[in-house]
Amino acid sequence: MPILLLRLAGPMQSWGTRSRFDERDTDLEPSKSGVLGLLSAAMGIDRCDWGNLEPLTRLRMGVRVDRPGVLRYEYHTAQEVDPDDPSKVRRTDVSRRYYLADAIFLVGLEGEHRELLKRAHAALRNPYWSLCLGRKAFAPGQPVFLEPGVLDQDLEGALRSYPYLGSGRAPEEHRCVIESLSPDGSLRMDQPLGPFAERRFGARFVRGLAWSRGETPNAPI
Repeated sequence: MPILLLRLAGPMQSWGTRSRFDERDTDLEPSKSGVLGLLSAAMGIDRCDWGNLEPLTRLRMGVRVDRPGVLRYEYHTAQEVDPDDPSKVRRTDVSRRYYLADAIFLVGLEGEHRELLKRAHAALRNPYWSLCLGRKAFAPGQPVFLEPGVLDQDLEGALRSYPYLGSGRAPEEHRCVIESLSPDGSLRMDQPLGPFAERRFGARFVRGLAWSRGETPNAPI
């Protein structure tokens, strides 16, 4: 089945799925909603456009963790001032926002429609809107697209065989999460159920895989 591979690498990235109010989380791997949001930006799909987003939601996703990064957080403050006297602050809200520093992920998207994946790959090479890794301020540090573009391979096989994306020595063990074909595994609430403007997300399930360095070829340094 056709596979499209993406490289998500940058100084900072955040893939929150459970954020509420003053606590903004990040998962340890890219979320499906976040990856599809990135593709939508590349393809020029508006936040209110469900017709063009819906085919992307049917893609099956897998993630290989080439470099897990370091979990960090930062503080953001927002102040409410007195409209009659801007020098007076009525209140200050503090939020803690988590992100992954210096992480690298290989993401695979598997679907039946080759032309859709080819259009997505072309869009990543020449995106309609700027791309980000979960937040607008988190730009990719390397190109998201990978060559040769669309592959003919099963999802697990593609994630196992593609060369390591980091520099230097590959990790002793690769960790991977792949979307399940049946409702079993770990629950993730990041499956878009409508246009992004509506912020409606449902359940999907993923299963974990791991293999030693000797089973995965290393990229040339």
